[in-house]
This record gives sequence, C-alpha cells and structure tokens, in this order.
Amino acid sequence: MTIQEKDIYLSQWRKLAEDKLDWGNSAEWTDSDFEKLAGIVFDKTGTMFSVTTLKRVWGRVRYDSSPNAVTLDALAKFVDFDNWRTFKNSLHKPQQTEEVAKPQHKKHFALIGKLVLVAIAAGIVIAWAYKPDKQVVKVATNAPVKFEGRKVTDNLPNSVVFNYDASGLGVDSITLQQSWDASRNEKISAKLKEHTSIYYYPGYFNAKLIANGKVLKESPVFIKTKGWIGIIEKQPTPTYLNAADIHLPGALGVNSITLAQKIGSTVFNDQLVSFSNVREFKGLNGGDFTLETTLRNTSKPDESSCRRVIIYILGKQNTIIIPLADKGCISALSMYTSSEWINGKNRDLSAFGCDFNTFQQFKCTVKNMKLEVSLNGKQIFTTPITQTIGDIVGLSIGFEGAGEIRSVKLGNSTQTLLNNNF
Repeated sequence: MTIQEKDIYLSQWRKLAEDKLDWGNSAEWTDSDFEKLAGIVFDKTGTMFSVTTLKRVWGRVRYDSSPNAVTLDALAKFVDFDNWRTFKNSLHKPQQTEEVAKPQHKKHFALIGKLVLVAIAAGIVIAWAYKPDKQVVKVATNAPVKFEGRKVTDNLPNSVVFNYDASGLGVDSITLQQSWDASRNEKISAKLKEHTSIYYYPGYFNAKLIANGKVLKESPVFIKTKGWIGIIEKQPTPTYLNAADIHLPGALGVNSITLAQKIGSTVFNDQLVSFSNVREFKGLNGGDFTLETTLRNTSKPDESSCRRVIIYILGKQNTIIIPLADKGCISALSMYTSSEWINGKNRDLSAFGCDFNTFQQFKCTVKNMKLEVSLNGKQIFTTPITQTIGDIVGLSIGFEGAGEIRSVKLGNSTQTLLNNNF
C-alpha cells in the first residue's frame, strides 16, 4: 500500500475518530486535548501514543514516513475494528458508501449506534477531564521511580540498556516508550530492573516510562554519528553504506549503480537514502541559525519518478523538514516548519520544484521567530514560527534514490559549527 493510499484511509479514520470524540473542529485542538486523547486511546486499546504521534496522525506535526502496522492496528481498535485490514476493507463495502467504515455488526443500527457512541465518547471525555487524578492513574504515584538509559557503543546500530525501578508502583507491568514511534512501545515487567533496545538510526530520542497512561519518568537517548554516515532506510533493518560507497568525486552521496547493487533493484521510488551528521553543536540553537548546502538528486526519471530530496534540521525538542522534488511532483510535497505542517495538496509549493540536471543551492534561516528558505539565491518561502526546535543536534539529508551533496555549512552570525566541502 502506497503512502498516498494510507493518507486516504487515515483521512477516513480521522473522521470516525472525530465523530467518536465529538470535540469539534480538530484544527482547534490544543496540546491539552491531545494529552487527553492519548489517555483515552490508551484506555481503549492498551497502546500508549505520545502527544507528538497523535499530532502526526492529524497532520499537526511532520510525519516523514507513513505509520507502521503496529500504529495502524492500534488506531483501528480505537474506532472499534479488530485491526487496520478490517477497517480498510470496511471502506469498500457497498452498503457503507454514505457512512464510511461502520463496523459490520453495527450497520443495521447506524443512526442509533452513532448517537450512543457520541454519548459514550462525551461521557469518557467528561470523566477524563473531571475525575480526580488518583482515579485516572491507578498506581502509587508517590512511590519513587528510577529510569535511565545507557548506550553500549558509539557506533550504529546501538543497543541501549534501560535501568529502572518501578517496584513501588503496585503494578505487574509498565510500558517503555522508546521514541515517538508506537512500534517502539514495549510492555515490560515492573518486577525487573533492566531492559535493552536496539536503535538503528541516529537522533535525539526521549524514552518514557509509562504506567496506566501516565508518563512517570523520561530519559534522553542521544545516538550520535562519527561524522557523516549513509543509510539505506528500510524495515526492519537498514543497510549502512561504507566510506567507499559514499565518498564520490567532489561530493558526498551514492550513485545509482551502487544503490541498485545494494537493494537489488534499479527502481528507487519511495526508497530513501539518508546522509546524517548527528552530534553536539554547542551554542547553536534552532531559534538562530543558517544552513546552506549544495546538492542534487542524481537519479534518472526512470529510476525515481519524483527524485525527492528531504532536508532535516534536528533539534532536541523538534525538527524542521524541508522537501525538494522534480517540478512535476510538487503536489506531493509536505514540509514542517517546527510549528506548522504544510501540505502541497492545499498550498502552492511550486517554488520547491527543481531541475536536478544542475546542483541546487539551498539555504534555510531561522531568526526572530521567522523561517526563510532560499533556492539558488532566491527566497522561495517565509513564515513566522511559534516554537523552535531547541538546541540543534544534527542534520540529515535524504534522497529518493541516488544523490550528491557538494557542500554543507551550518552556523549563525557569530560562529560556524560545520563547514564541509566534499
């Protein structure tokens, strides 16, 4: 199933969820609303989503890849389906064209069922909003809880040992949420003291220890790189490129021949190859920085239809994502400004279309709570932002297929923290 197809199904799922909650226009939902929703979803499905994950599902925060099967199945359970496949199949039943995705056993009672469902949802919301915390979280919240993560290596992949002590909570199991990705949620025993996890990608992650829907402790997990690394992204395990693969004449990247050999295909549609440099950039904050890079997607049209390029500026609190693509594919682009999710379906992003026969000179600046993007010396986008990404901890540049990076410069008006000419 393509990302576009999943977007269509997610749109229908959101309609059902919004009907179920009856909270009004989701565009006006606040962080507090998403926090309440996380608790309601947990009570219904047993899966704990972070606020960020739910905001991704509603298009309020960037989602650079489509939700995985674990996330989709949990979403389906929230709207009374056994799994995502059952939900998806229900959309294609002839008797459900007017009221999409009603569970099959309720189709003869659609109107009554909807009214009851809304009443129940309203009751849940009221109960969630007004009952005392001690009823919401049925654990000994005053009991001391310990939680910290320790990396075992400085390389990738990297295992992290989580040391914890939740024995005083009075529960048998707790949830370890390793990142925003719902597939990284694991039930662990409250009676044990250690749990290990593998991180295949670099980044700054906030692991959380959760009991009965309440986040008890958080521990940052900072997976760094030693300079630039290249990764062919795939599930469940990525492929790491070696130095000979990524150091091209006058550029950092990967060519089509090498990529085709690695993945066993000469077609690169939806195949992302990322080049990342994740480390401390001391003194550089997402509220005042400039990134400049010269790059291009070198895939041929028969190898990658849209030849996308995705530029990520990683922070401890959030991420900025800016896409480029072949001029004919700008409708499929999405970008995240650190405050707003912008979709090419309802915004004109034609200025982000490129002629990749030549290198593209890209520049991104944030200053005075305003984001500006320039391409080949011309400003193509500017917008105010309401939040920054916090301390900058890395860059990642992804190519749909083959690509080359000629130079990267990162800093602000007082210092340059990274200046690479390959």
